[in-house]
Amino acid sequence: MADAMVPAPTTAGAKTREAIPSWVWAVPPVAVLGLVFLYPLALVVQQSFRPDTGGTSAQAYGEVFASAAFREALGTTVWLALGSTVGCLVLGFVLALVIAFVPFPGGRAVAKFIDVFLSFPSFLITLALLFVYGTVGMANGLWTGTTGAAEGPFQFLTTPWGVLLAEITYFTPFVMRPLFAAFSGIDTGQLEVASSLGARPARIVRQVILPEALPALAAGGSLVLVLCLNEFGIVLFTGAKGVTTLPMLVYSKAILESDYPGACVVAVVNVLVSVGFYGLYRVVSRRVGA
Repeated sequence: MADAMVPAPTTAGAKTREAIPSWVWAVPPVAVLGLVFLYPLALVVQQSFRPDTGGTSAQAYGEVFASAAFREALGTTVWLALGSTVGCLVLGFVLALVIAFVPFPGGRAVAKFIDVFLSFPSFLITLALLFVYGTVGMANGLWTGTTGAAEGPFQFLTTPWGVLLAEITYFTPFVMRPLFAAFSGIDTGQLEVASSLGARPARIVRQVILPEALPALAAGGSLVLVLCLNEFGIVLFTGAKGVTTLPMLVYSKAILESDYPGACVVAVVNVLVSVGFYGLYRVVSRRVGA
């Protein structure tokens, strides 16, 4: 009876946790987010409504939207991002499938190299492609040395197709990495049973492996899409003068033309396009069950 009368002990830490409202713990991360991201973004939006003549006006938006250069940059940005995303999804799935399920010497080393590849800067991959396929690269040098021609046949790196190749080369590992994690969770017994029942490899991939890989494909594809929409270094280092994307247009207006309101307008549009396409991609991914 005496023991029943003794109240349960409480610690000072438990009392402190109960005394502090739960919303207080959200204040530090929200404050950091606001200071590091939201405040600079608000300044960009504010500057886009402040023309060089002073005051507040949407004049910069009208001038930018009426510009043929802006419309061309918007279209180029979108199709390069979509094309790169599709290319990375297809190539990344095939390569990850081979590395994960086809035994070959050095397969584990290749899988580890993918992790290292993710740390490479984008301009490094572009420079590597220039050394191989550039105007004075190894491929053209071998051709001219063999045939005696004045120039080699590989001149595509300074075109939109060269930018597309560079982006697919650089961003494909961003799709492969989550695929490796998804493939590691697949029960190999399912594959053996399907194979013993006479299923061909293509059917096993389509009916067993692909459904398990859809969430990883959705995650990797959304990341690649956003990164390609905002890619600057690859376009700059390929030297594709006829390829202007929204990030390149921001650089041109801010640095070369000193048109800061116009640069802020393009930057705001770039952010809206990125968020919009990311949201659309996630909605489509949920609809297909990824």
